[in-house]
Amino acid sequence: MASSYSFVFLHVLVIFCVARIAFSDLSDDFYDDICPQALPTIKRVVEDAISQERRMGASLLRLHFHDCFVNGCDASILLDQTATIDSEKTARANNNSARGFEVIDRIKSEVDKVCGRSVVSCADILAVAARDSVVALHGPTWEVELGRRDSTTASRTTANNDIPTPLMDLPALIDNFKKQGLDEEDLVALSGGHTLGFAQCFTFRNRIYNETNNIDSTFASQRQANCPRSGGDSNLASLDPTSALFDSKYFSNLVSKKGLLHSDQALFSGGETDELVKTYSTDLRTFSKDFAKSMLKMGNIKLLTGNQGQIRVDCRKVN
Repeated sequence: MASSYSFVFLHVLVIFCVARIAFSDLSDDFYDDICPQALPTIKRVVEDAISQERRMGASLLRLHFHDCFVNGCDASILLDQTATIDSEKTARANNNSARGFEVIDRIKSEVDKVCGRSVVSCADILAVAARDSVVALHGPTWEVELGRRDSTTASRTTANNDIPTPLMDLPALIDNFKKQGLDEEDLVALSGGHTLGFAQCFTFRNRIYNETNNIDSTFASQRQANCPRSGGDSNLASLDPTSALFDSKYFSNLVSKKGLLHSDQALFSGGETDELVKTYSTDLRTFSKDFAKSMLKMGNIKLLTGNQGQIRVDCRKVN
């Protein structure tokens, strides 16, 4: 019995130590010695891309989000379709919607050039580009923990199942985030990423034509002008009034029943997230702080570290 107990204790200790080692492989100074110019190079390319198209900041932030929600933050979203790769780019949430891949390609090329070899993972590039995009649009900053490795697989099926949809109600959203180890505060804070960017007509058509209880009628009419009942599926509408500025107007809109997506307005619909939405709508500092905290938490979902995965030479394909 004692021998059996000792074995079990040792087994648990080994698992704990491995977990600690995997976590300790991440640090905010991971590239300081092997390539000190890596992060400044990412920042430069991101700022240049956003200066050319303000919408790109939201697109890069979304890439990181959609990557992390599918088997962790491992750059699987960047892999193109092949005979052995079931690309996530054609999943419902990403098909003809996810964008910014060319910017990631450029970052990877520039970073590998200054580093002299391929030492920075595509997964880390996504995480840093998301942070730098938010900062470029006057949002908060945070120290991105680095040392992620890139996956050698992708899953369109998992992307279809795990990326939250614009039609979800609050219980579904809470369950979806809980599956990723994220709580209700993370849900509200990260949804605030919709302070940036646009959505396509097909994602909010049902809301502006068929919902009546939790939508401002004037707002619905205004959105209908650019989103007909049929056709115009890819017509864009901003997710909040200042689509290229990180502020709290997204939450003010929710309080005024002007959330563009059903899943947005679900956060302020008489449920348990109402109070936090109200707080964020009038307190940009608290929202910014919580957003940064939740981004760090999301960026640590199911990581590949150490000798797991690989450092891709081309972010679009496995080495």
